Formats: sequence, C-alpha cells, structure tokens
Amino acid sequence: MIQVDRTAKAEYGDFQTPLDLATQVCKKLVELNIRPTTIIEPTCGTGNFLIAAAQTFPAARQIIGVERNPHYLQEMDRHQRGDRRIETKQGDFFQFDWLSLINEHQNLLVLGNLPWVTNSQQGTIDSQNLPTKTNFQRFRGVDALTGKSNFDISEWMLIQIVGWLQHRPACLAMLCKITVARKLLNYIHANQLNLADFVTYKIDAKKYFAANVEACLLVCKFDTHSHNYFCDVFSALDSYEHHRIGYCNHHGLVRDLDSFSTLSHLYDPTPTTKWRSGIKHDCSAVMEFSKVGSQYVNGFGATIDLEETYLLPLLKGSDVAQNRTLTTNRFVLVTQKLVGESTDGIRAHAPKTWSYLNSHANELKSRKSKIYQHNPPFSVFGVGPYTFAPWKIAICGLYKALDFRLIGPIGGKPAVFDDTVYFLSFEDEQAATETFAHLTSSTAIAFYRSLIFWDEKRPIKASILNCLNLLALAHAEK
Repeated sequence: MIQVDRTAKAEYGDFQTPLDLATQVCKKLVELNIRPTTIIEPTCGTGNFLIAAAQTFPAARQIIGVERNPHYLQEMDRHQRGDRRIETKQGDFFQFDWLSLINEHQNLLVLGNLPWVTNSQQGTIDSQNLPTKTNFQRFRGVDALTGKSNFDISEWMLIQIVGWLQHRPACLAMLCKITVARKLLNYIHANQLNLADFVTYKIDAKKYFAANVEACLLVCKFDTHSHNYFCDVFSALDSYEHHRIGYCNHHGLVRDLDSFSTLSHLYDPTPTTKWRSGIKHDCSAVMEFSKVGSQYVNGFGATIDLEETYLLPLLKGSDVAQNRTLTTNRFVLVTQKLVGESTDGIRAHAPKTWSYLNSHANELKSRKSKIYQHNPPFSVFGVGPYTFAPWKIAICGLYKALDFRLIGPIGGKPAVFDDTVYFLSFEDEQAATETFAHLTSSTAIAFYRSLIFWDEKRPIKASILNCLNLLALAHAEK
C-alpha cells in the first residue's frame, strides 16, 4: 500500500477509504435498493471503493475510476483483481470532461470519498489543487471577506456532481463532513434543483481516518421531477432511527422538524431581540492584558503603565462557558464607543494609552482582516451602547451546551467579552434577571435545541438566539 505523505494529505485532503468501510457503504446502498448500471468514482485513489463496488454490484456493467495521482493508478494495476468491468482513467477533477462521460451512461451511481480539505488550507500551502475562484456561496460584504467565505473543496465538487446528475435517474453516495452535506442541501434548496431523496448516516471518522471531524455517508437520489428538500439523519450505517432536518418559512434549515413544529409559536420571523457578539480586535498581544497586582502585563510579557480610562474587564468564551464570571484578571483596551468612531480623543484623555498604542502601531496595522481597512487607527469592532451596559446575559458560541450566564459589573465596570460570546445587554438588573429566568426554562432550551446543529464549529449563533420571541415565551410560561 502506498504511504501518503503529509504534504499530499494537506494539499489533496487525501484520506484513503479502508476496504472494510467501502464495503459497508456499498452494502447500505444495496439495502436502499440502489442498483446502478454504471458506477463512477471521481477521485478513486487506491481503488478500494472500486473493488467494493465490483463485489457488491454484480449487475453493474461498468465501474469507472478517475484519479489524478499516477502512483495510485499503478498501485491499482498491481492489485487488480481481474474484474474486467473496472476501468481507470488518469485525470484531474477540475479539468476532466465529466459531462461527456456522464452523458454516455444511464442509471448512474457516483460513489466515493472526495478531499477533506478547505480552500484556505490549500491557499496556506500555495496549492494548485483548487477550483477557479468564485463566490459561489454568494456571501456579501464582510461575510465575503472573513471566515464565512472559507469552504471545503468537497462542497464545491459535490455541487458540480449534483449539476451533472440533474433531471436523470441517478444516485450520489459520498463520504464527507456532516457540515458539507448540510451545505450541499442548502445549495440545492437555494437554487431549487431537482432532488428525490437526501439521507446521511454518521460514520466514525476517527476510527477509519484518524480524523477528528463529524463525518457521514451522504446518499442523494435524483429523478426527472422531484424537489424534496429535507434530510433524514441516521446516527450510524446500521441505525434505523432518525430525525428529519428541513426547511421552515423564514428561518431556513431546522435541525429537528418534528420538535420545532411543536414550538413554532415561539419563533419570531422578524426578531426584535438583538444578541450581540463580543469585541473583535485581532491583536490580543497588544490589546489584552493580565493584571498582576496593580500592574498590567500585555501578551508580549511587558509590564505597561496605562490609564484606566479605556480598560474594561474581559471575559473569554471559556470563562462564560465554565461560569467564571464574578471576577477576572483579564482586561482589554476598548478604543471606541461606536464602530468607526475617531480614536483621536485617546491622545487627550489618556496620553499613556495613546503612546502605548502608537508604539504598537505596526502590529495593529498588520491585522489581516480587511474590516480594519479605511477605519481609524487602533479600531475595534463589536462595540456600541450595548458594550457599556452594566448587566448582560451571555453564552459562548463554541461550546455544545445551552449554558446562559447572568453577568453584572466587575470592579465597578461593565464586563465585556471576546468575539466567541453572544450577549443581551440591560441597564436594569431586574429586567436582566427576569429574562434570564425565561431563557433558562425547559421550553426555551427545547426551542433552541430544535434549531442548533451541534456538530458545527460554532453551533450557537446570533441568528438562532435572536429568533426566540421572548414576549411569546413569557406569555407561554404564565
């Protein structure tokens, strides 16, 4: 067996599928009554899916594998088991004439395991294994400039495959990240493409690929007319219990349609509640400090003499998640009260702070995000009147738990958060306390659980938090 070096795995997302798993996948497809005439694997690697398909689908007439790496094709030739239906071609997914191949065949199954790598990872290593760059997710403004525009290469590849299989009897069966499967469903729904069936079966990626990701077998069926935009989610290949994710008016994709339907009266299609994210500055070594005794120490380990004027107590997402919210030794420079506000006033109100910021002007100018361009020097984001309110209800978006925290002032100043935290702000303690009681009720928790996809990197989002109608919730709990 060829050993895949680390560079190849990084560039091509090269996770070869074990024969045992490939065989289990093919048997599941037989169980789902999939009986292809032609099977195509677009990135066949060392050929385990081709071998499994040949063993599992005796009625298939052709089994075609395409692979970029000539060493893999040589490996397959040496271990070929003599099945004349198997044909391999050397080709690059991004250059291959797929439509000509697809149009030659009927009753297709496109099978396999596409690269598990993102475009940003490949950009980091200057990879050429990328599609032509387009904003195919149609992000706008800041979202197109920041992390939301990052995507898995397999997402782009799956979209191409779905395009090939439109309006013909065909099936798609791919191993992929669970988040990629959902993004594909979103794309199909947004573009009103043909879809007869969409199912996922969770697989153990750590066991089979030593990869710490949530992964699945994705199975799609296509025909000439159906538009079934939902996904039945199974916890394993051998599981028969499932829940259904699908679309609801206004909100979009819902994790559990049945649970959501019983609580849909709490959904606010035009939210008046506004959960905010914490402060974004992208330069923690300069902007954040630990307080040691009466002195402030920055991320470079230097002791800094600063005025208190622009320093606020900082709680990280881990502090909020683990309920360390009564006190903190962390502080952050909040240089503005509003996004885009001039920072010139710091010079007069806090000259030592102004001098410190100027001494680190190069680090602050070097922040990579484009949101800092054409903004005042030393700018931060995620600030407004809500930042300086004394009472807040906060939750960390990165943790897989609905643990809300009621947080008051720390040391006589309003607590602020990093940008992994979402919060509601209150001027009045009683209003904060009453809202906190509602948010931590079993009804509110059940509502949010029907919407949240826990396998995502940041499962809790402001868009989800905002859609709970707090007035309707308060009325329902009377």
